[in-house]
Amino acid sequence: MSDPTVTERLRTGMARGVLSFPLTSFTDDGALDLPAYRDYLASRIAAGPGALFPACGTGEFFSLDETEYGQVISAAVEAADGRLPVVAGVGYGWPQAVRFARIAEEAGADAALLMPHYLVKAPQDGLVAQVREVASRSRLPLIAYQRDHVAFSAAAVRRIAEIPGVIGLKDGHSDLDRLQRLKLAAPDGFLFFNGAATAELQARQYASLGVIAYSSAVHAFAPEISRTFFTALGERDDATVEKLLTGFYIPFVELRDRVPGYAVSLVKAAARLRGLPVGPVRAPLTDPSSTDLTDLAALLERGLDLVGATR
Repeated sequence: MSDPTVTERLRTGMARGVLSFPLTSFTDDGALDLPAYRDYLASRIAAGPGALFPACGTGEFFSLDETEYGQVISAAVEAADGRLPVVAGVGYGWPQAVRFARIAEEAGADAALLMPHYLVKAPQDGLVAQVREVASRSRLPLIAYQRDHVAFSAAAVRRIAEIPGVIGLKDGHSDLDRLQRLKLAAPDGFLFFNGAATAELQARQYASLGVIAYSSAVHAFAPEISRTFFTALGERDDATVEKLLTGFYIPFVELRDRVPGYAVSLVKAAARLRGLPVGPVRAPLTDPSSTDLTDLAALLERGLDLVGATR
């Protein structure tokens, strides 16, 4: 059975704030920088997110070895100190995902986010089996994540929702017709998360289907902007929502789309612009060009001005 305690904690957190996907701090030569990471985590938690998702896409899970991964999850659990749920990213093929899930469990994580499997496309039976294999070998409640080459059918969502330990689905496709079918197919109490890149752009549309929770990359570097948007969305303050969309979020997405990988490296660069100790990205990602950094700095200043915050 799913863990009702973790599910309820996530549900409560989702109503309180955005889902925080913290960056992972590296030194200039690419080593994991745990002291800087701990400082960075403390600043993100102080900004009041609903839950913490370390070592996921924004946290460069794909570039961490198992030792580093365990250190990252342990640091997040220690920083959260029971105040909010910690959901660890796991992934690759199911045997490796299970290894990461067990490391996360030993580190004290509350749940795991199963990211898309590696490289190959797969039929629906295989997607369901992937979730089942991981869930059956870990005591952590599991949230499946669909994006890129993973897209569950309504029938598959019904099947994964029946797997003991599976508590929800994070959607990164932003296909609202399909998402509505999935949500109607799922049982009551099954959690859904908006996992679109720069999720604020689709937040109103997701909310119209009853999917309120969303991951915020902007929270990684400008929680003032992220929090203002979340509050305005919840209060149906369309004027503020649209002011932030037109003045900050849409230009940010346009800048993000200039170069593959900017969904992470641009976020990390924005965090550095604010003096946050996150360091560079690891290959195969690259840090933004000087031109893009100049544009990012101007956009960040504009966004902070819109919410009355200082750079």
